[in-house]
Amino acid sequence: MTTEPTVLITSRRFLEHETGDHPERPARLEAILQLLERTGRLDNRPVIEPDPADEETIALIHDRAYIVELREFAARGGGWLDADTIVSPRSFEVARLAVGAVVQAVESVLSGQARRVFALIRPPGHHAEPERGMGFCLFNNIAVAAQYALERYGLRRIAIIDWDVHHGNGTQAAFYRTDRVFFVSLHQWPLYPGTGRAEEIGEGPGRGYTLNIPLAPGSDDQVYLAAFANEIEPRLAAYRPELVMVSAGYDAHYADPLAAMAVTEHGFAAMASQVRAIAEVWCDGRLVLALEGGYNLSALASSVAATLDALDTDGRAER
Repeated sequence: MTTEPTVLITSRRFLEHETGDHPERPARLEAILQLLERTGRLDNRPVIEPDPADEETIALIHDRAYIVELREFAARGGGWLDADTIVSPRSFEVARLAVGAVVQAVESVLSGQARRVFALIRPPGHHAEPERGMGFCLFNNIAVAAQYALERYGLRRIAIIDWDVHHGNGTQAAFYRTDRVFFVSLHQWPLYPGTGRAEEIGEGPGRGYTLNIPLAPGSDDQVYLAAFANEIEPRLAAYRPELVMVSAGYDAHYADPLAAMAVTEHGFAAMASQVRAIAEVWCDGRLVLALEGGYNLSALASSVAATLDALDTDGRAER
């Protein structure tokens, strides 16, 4: 097995998206970075400082009118974008940075500079639809990066696996009518945002290239891993992706306050091992992960650490 460390892309500038007393707060990223540093997981690991995406790149997915609206809203001081999503004066620039980090992760993997890259970012992105932000998300970081890979590198088949506890409605909307992205979402059902029924499978050329796996409250590691073995892996084997991407949310953890699932750190590590294996088999290990949700600070940090241990495959999962 490889012992090559997974590359991280992150920045303390992500803390400038100020949300006050909100579940999606700067302390989330601080908790992750503090644990990784304290446990030596940053030692000898490449950590890249990202550059912000320009508006042309963001417009690969998002309507230009929405981009302008969000920029001007932040410039006026921000406020509540919707009932769940807050914008502060620096949020537009930080959201550009989050998109840029995932685009840079894709660049690193597809150019051969790295095999696996985890973008530790905020705000999250998978709820953001082309014409609006929602659900704590401003821009859809992973969707923009996937579209960038399709256009810049001419890829034909990208797999996006979303294991956040909430359905990735924005990512689904972006690719619902194409066969160039196979979108998979495992999520608690019923739960916000109310999309992600099993019968939502894509339309037109995209029919059959969306796989929603709604799971009952209380689903645990065993349920998630069975979904990988019985549903996800056979479908992706038939698809043969050229790049694997993951919307890595950790709010399916049993301690998370916003959901009612029962996944443990070991479960997230096992899922990480599965996506790494899928990438190794079908696309020479090319794997990009982007942080999404996770709102219990200690559970989030330990789950990210467990994910890195599994991706690194260097034996640290036993510590």
